[in-house]
Amino acid sequence: MKPTRPAPAPPGAGDPVAATAATWVMRHDRGLSPAEQDAFLHWLAADPRHAAEMTRQRAAWEAFDRLAGLQASVPVAPDPDLLAPEKNLDARRAWRRAAWMAVPLAAAAALAFLFWPTGPSPSSPRAGIASELSATPRVPPIEERTLADGSTVRLNRGAVLTVEFSAGERRVRLERGEAAFEVAKDAARPFVVLSGGVAVRAVGTAFNVRLGAETVEVIVTEGRVAVAGGATSPAAPLPPLGAGESAVVPLSPAGGAPQIATLAADDLARRLAWQPRLLTFTDEPLPAILHEFNRRNPVTLRLDDPALRELRLTARFRSDNVDGFLRLLASDFGVTTAAGRDGEILLRATR
Repeated sequence: MKPTRPAPAPPGAGDPVAATAATWVMRHDRGLSPAEQDAFLHWLAADPRHAAEMTRQRAAWEAFDRLAGLQASVPVAPDPDLLAPEKNLDARRAWRRAAWMAVPLAAAAALAFLFWPTGPSPSSPRAGIASELSATPRVPPIEERTLADGSTVRLNRGAVLTVEFSAGERRVRLERGEAAFEVAKDAARPFVVLSGGVAVRAVGTAFNVRLGAETVEVIVTEGRVAVAGGATSPAAPLPPLGAGESAVVPLSPAGGAPQIATLAADDLARRLAWQPRLLTFTDEPLPAILHEFNRRNPVTLRLDDPALRELRLTARFRSDNVDGFLRLLASDFGVTTAAGRDGEILLRATR
């Protein structure tokens, strides 16, 4: 935990803008709640002086850190000094190339609010970056839900889930797509996922269910589950599945019998790569970072400029936060994007 430190003094006791900016810097340092994030964005957009004062206050904090021999603070919310005058852009980019950059899901949403609606003039380089980004495909994040019993579910893009809880059973229906479940333990109320005529039953465990055109695939990552149903023998259960095991159940008689397998660690990671996780990169080249995003998302990010191959980043991102990653490249490194073939997103350096 970072040592407690006093806020840099505002330029005058009678300056409410400076006092408010100093308060926001302190709040950013320990992290903003969703309500605070909304309040901060409204305050920032209310007056251009607010962004300028935030820049001054943040610089004072960083100078205080260096003098005290502390590690530079890492903003977990959008950095408002990005709205400072363009003449400081190169210095800010140089600082962030060496800093840890955290862009969680909430911060990515705020970045979209901060950069694009404020609308730089058409002649500004940032206006061109915003235009390029708006023309590329948007990649929504993975949806995460907490159910009434405390269980959590992650829905892959396009998945549809309905919940039908009762006093004696926690039942959900996966109507389309893929979902990962972490089930809260309740021995008196089993948790059942129904999908394509296949029932997956658990009490407290973690597993993945994917409804395909011809099969339902179940992968267990923790605990044990019971699987029953399918086209060949609807009432007959399969042997219980444990962690690291999978079952592929055909939905038509032509598909044959269900297949049960124990997955190797690499295969398990590959099949579950869609589930969001925090990716940490330390002085990694941009091509390696793009590879990680590409294998975890339905779009392909491709370098369309050899100059970008030498770009290296130290950063942390959620694996499904493609939009936030692209916005960071645009704002801090002048990288523009364009739509390519088959849904590709092409990355180019600003000339």
